Amino acid sequence: MINRITTMKVSEMKMVFFGTPELAVYVLEELKEAGIVPALVVTMKDKPAGRKLTLTPPPVKVWAEKNDIEVLQPVSLTSEDEIELLANSEWDLFVVAAYNAMLPQALLDMPRFGVLNVHPSLLPKLRGPSPVRSAIRNDAEAHVGVSIIALDEKMDHGPLVAQATVELPVWPERGAVLDEILFREGGRLLTEVIPAWINGEITPEEQNHTEATYTEKFEKKDGEIFLEDNGYKNYLNFCAHDGWPGTFFFATCRDKQVRVKVTDAEYNSDTDTFVIQKVVPEGKKEMEYEVWQKSCLASNKI
Repeated sequence: MINRITTMKVSEMKMVFFGTPELAVYVLEELKEAGIVPALVVTMKDKPAGRKLTLTPPPVKVWAEKNDIEVLQPVSLTSEDEIELLANSEWDLFVVAAYNAMLPQALLDMPRFGVLNVHPSLLPKLRGPSPVRSAIRNDAEAHVGVSIIALDEKMDHGPLVAQATVELPVWPERGAVLDEILFREGGRLLTEVIPAWINGEITPEEQNHTEATYTEKFEKKDGEIFLEDNGYKNYLNFCAHDGWPGTFFFATCRDKQVRVKVTDAEYNSDTDTFVIQKVVPEGKKEMEYEVWQKSCLASNKI
């Protein structure tokens, strides 16, 4: 049972933030804007990135260091040595946003007011690792929104603390744009929730687990499209796969099958057409789709 009081100010609260990618930075920026700054940030280890495999810190670590906030980067959340700083301090609240690992019960039990988690969908819909991109790919605009839950050991399973729908001027929206919209909205919702939560003004409600739907982690092969498919379906996939895994198709040029990455495209609703504008053909630089198409057709006539 969470021990609630009615006199704590947010400025007096000792909070730990768990997050890793740029998505989590959006949440941190909204919290900071409202004067809610963590005392400690927990994030993943630095990883090799780029062609030269340069050891690169996660975006949340970069943000924390710029804001003079202590950083903890454990390999395992179950190792007593690695989480000593967490275990040997008294904390009021943990906040989790795109940390990319499950918190064990021992950590969930540490903070005085439990653990709040930002999830970019209207739970129980779209649980799992790809809620934003799956919403786009499945044309599930009705499930676009953000949820704040009291975290438990099961994935996206904890009771609902708050939810907000998000009205979008454009649908479908490209993945990276919708990512930022939803995580910033999640951060803003947190700024409203946290003061009320720590003072016992919110009663969490159990999710309707019978209505839960689940998403899966995208793989590289998921980015393949077939130009003969429905134009709207291809555009949904293009928007959903924005950034990773990207969108590509295979074509035959000079009697050789080549992989062509689509980097820019639009959807013409009047003709139900997926309109490709720019591509990166295998082994070449980005170019206009029509230029590549003419070159490929010409080579096939040789």
